[in-house]
Amino acid sequence: MKKKQNTEKFEFQRILAPLLSWYRANKRRLPWRENPTPYRVWVSEIMLQQTRVEAVKEYYRRFLEALPNVEALAECEEEKLLKLWEGLGYYSRVRNMQKAAKLLVTTYGGEFPRDPRELRSLPGIGSYTAGAIASIAFGLPVAAVDGNVFRVASRLEENGSVISDPAYRRYLEESLSAAYPESGKDCADFTQSLFELGALICKPNPDCGACPLTGLCRAYQSGTQRAFPVLPEKKAKRVEDVFVFLLQTPSGFCIRRRESGVLKGMNEFPSHVSFGESPESVLAAWGITEFEEVRRKEYTHIFTHIRWNITCIWVRTDSAPFDTYGLDELAESVSLPTAFKQCLGILDRTDCAR
Repeated sequence: MKKKQNTEKFEFQRILAPLLSWYRANKRRLPWRENPTPYRVWVSEIMLQQTRVEAVKEYYRRFLEALPNVEALAECEEEKLLKLWEGLGYYSRVRNMQKAAKLLVTTYGGEFPRDPRELRSLPGIGSYTAGAIASIAFGLPVAAVDGNVFRVASRLEENGSVISDPAYRRYLEESLSAAYPESGKDCADFTQSLFELGALICKPNPDCGACPLTGLCRAYQSGTQRAFPVLPEKKAKRVEDVFVFLLQTPSGFCIRRRESGVLKGMNEFPSHVSFGESPESVLAAWGITEFEEVRRKEYTHIFTHIRWNITCIWVRTDSAPFDTYGLDELAESVSLPTAFKQCLGILDRTDCAR
């Protein structure tokens, strides 16, 4: 159902002073807010996409310790890079980061361009990330519109546009950018104040009593806060039944690279999307006809558009159709997406040694 649309133009510049004052008194201490260089801002913003702030903190610290600058990221071996990212998911993010880092080294001498249009030309950097880097690191009056900002802005002006509409994004980027100070630290703080308000106060279930903008917020004044933002209709996820095999051989556990589909290019315990086949027939296709099943586990893993119903099966066999790794190697040097790493829960070293 289409939500209420207030067609009177909202003056976003009116929120600048009260929001900056609130932010400076209430902002969280976050590691990426210390020394906000373009590289540090970029890494944090990519990590924070689809991931909670608390979950990112330790990843961010570890990533910067290992790869403190663009050059280090550009030169990093892929397996080490994926291991640093392990558990964050959406691995295309870090692969695009490395592609961008290589371009920054070869084309820009390792420096980030200040022009948002040039930033958007780099792999994995869209209008939101370009706006965050431009405003937070360079102090430029460029808006960065993420989910938090959509929620805050749509409630402020009671805008019933669907947030997936590209025209609405462009409108909001232009309207907010026009409300920015000319340049400097106020630009950085204004961007982060919008993020912070959405994260701490203007949440899906808002804490309006603590909000510094209630006197300006149209949704608050008419009691329609929970009607905004307007989200696109969710599509039903495709469901796949998947066998994942922990193939224990005398030389270790089998690992291979996924050649297609979701998580393409990532390491996996050998898996197979089932269309009614038995585990035995899948193993036979890999040349494994003699084996001992030790244990199995069933669980579900959710991707953006797919749900995997996984049956993980621990099997002992003398055949090794794929590369093998010991348990210590798996833990220390082999990157595994969470969908497969969960299988390790059925292992224990005592049984593995038998």
